Amino acid sequence: MDLGLKDRVYVVTGATRGLGNAAARELVADGAKVVVTGRDEERAAAAAKALGRDAVGVAVDNADPEAPARLIAAARKAFGRFDGVLVSVGGPPPGFAADITDEQWRAAFESVFLGAVRLARAAAAELEAGGVIGFVLSGSVHEPIPGLTVSNGLRPGLAGFAKSLSDELGPRGIRVVGVLPARIDTDRVRELDGLSADPEATRAANESRIPLRRYGAPEEFGRVAAFLLSPAASYLTGIMVPVDGGMRHGF
Repeated sequence: MDLGLKDRVYVVTGATRGLGNAAARELVADGAKVVVTGRDEERAAAAAKALGRDAVGVAVDNADPEAPARLIAAARKAFGRFDGVLVSVGGPPPGFAADITDEQWRAAFESVFLGAVRLARAAAAELEAGGVIGFVLSGSVHEPIPGLTVSNGLRPGLAGFAKSLSDELGPRGIRVVGVLPARIDTDRVRELDGLSADPEATRAANESRIPLRRYGAPEEFGRVAAFLLSPAASYLTGIMVPVDGGMRHGF
């Protein structure tokens, strides 16, 4: 299936590893060009180099108010156009409600929530019909995840913002979509499992609650994200797509 991605240009944040990187790899594999970002300059450059000539790396912090303008300008300078953005950020620190400080809440809000809102707002001002804004969120949009209180507090609000944005931008032909991963086998998920006394038992317990009985591979997430960003998904907007092996039992 031709996704129509050839020579289209996307900004993918948080793409030095994990889900953002998986999405960037699949976009490039299908002919797109990408600007990949991360906080560390060397890692951003290394991620872009691994993707080949159709990628450039830019070191930014999503919480930086200047980041959106820099990234869109980088896309236009490197590849001559800008067709969309996938906003992916590293997960906020784990913890329970009683343990999380005000400063941790503020820092996570700036990066996970407000940074994403700023980037989406800037993209909306620059995109033309056919453009797309995507958000990597979490299954916590629908059901809180124990021990991830900050994520549980911020992700649903960002999903609500995305839905409102899709209503506002739809008349201009700009789509807004969300992707909801659950247990994808990334460094982040392995780190979370590693917080338990018995990581292998924790993983086995998590897998037992997934109908497919396994964690997802990063490329399985990446392919869904690439499709949703592509012209092949041109009649999909305002939706939250779970990539979770059936872990969400509602419908």
